Amino acid sequence: MSSSSSDEVDEAIEEMVDQVVDNYIDSIVEVQANKPNRRAYIERDREQGHNQLWNDYFKENLTYPPEMFRRRFRMNKPLFLRIVERISNEVPYFQQRRNACGRNGLSALQKCTATIRMLAYGQSGDTYDEYLRLGDSTSRFCLENITNAIIQLFGDEYLRSPTPEDLQRLLDVGEVRGFPGMIGSIGCMHWEWKNCPTAWKSTLNDINVLDRSPVFDDILQGRAPKVKFKVNNHTYRMAYYLTNGI
Repeated sequence: MSSSSSDEVDEAIEEMVDQVVDNYIDSIVEVQANKPNRRAYIERDREQGHNQLWNDYFKENLTYPPEMFRRRFRMNKPLFLRIVERISNEVPYFQQRRNACGRNGLSALQKCTATIRMLAYGQSGDTYDEYLRLGDSTSRFCLENITNAIIQLFGDEYLRSPTPEDLQRLLDVGEVRGFPGMIGSIGCMHWEWKNCPTAWKSTLNDINVLDRSPVFDDILQGRAPKVKFKVNNHTYRMAYYLTNGI
C-alpha cells in the first residue's frame, strides 16, 4: 500500500471518529437543554406564618379587632372558623401533619386564609407569600381543594335554590335595607389569565358571562317564585338582584 493511500485511510477514519464524537456531544447537550429545571427550594419558615396569623386575628389578645377581620376576610370570624373546622376535620388535605423530620406542615388556618383572600380580592397565588409563607403553586392548590370541599360539605345546604321561607327572609331583609323586592346581589370578579385567547378578551365581558349563568333560568322558564311589592305606587311581580359594576 502506498503512503498516499494510507494517508487517505487515516483521514477517513479520523473523520468518522470526529463525527461519532460530535454526535455524542450534541446528544448530551440536547438532553441537558430539554431536561426540566428543578425549582429552587425556599425555606419560608411556615411556622412563623402561622404564628403571625394567629397573633393577628385569633389569639385572646389579638392585634386586629373583629370589624377589621370582617372587612379583610369578607366574612365574620365565627363563619370563617366554622368553615376551617369543618374542612380540617373532614378533608385530609387541610389536616396539619408532621413530615419525616417531625416538622409540622402548613396549618388549616394558613391554607384557608390564603384561599379566602384570593377569592375576596381576586389576587394571584403568591400575593400573601411574605405573610402566610405559602408559595404560588401551593396557594393555587389550596384554592382547588377548598372549592371542591365547599361543594362537597356545604353544597346541599347553601348551593341550592331558595325555599319559600328563604325567599321571604331575603325579601324582608331587602325591604329593611331600602330595597323592596330584592332577593340578593350579584357581582363579577375578574381573574387575570395571561394566556387568555384574544377572542375571549372581548367576548367574555361581565354581561356575556352573566348571560351564560343559570342564575336566571327559573325566571326565563317560568319557575321563579311569585312576589309582589310596590315602589312609587307601581306594583311589581318579579324579584330582582342588586348589581354593582356590571
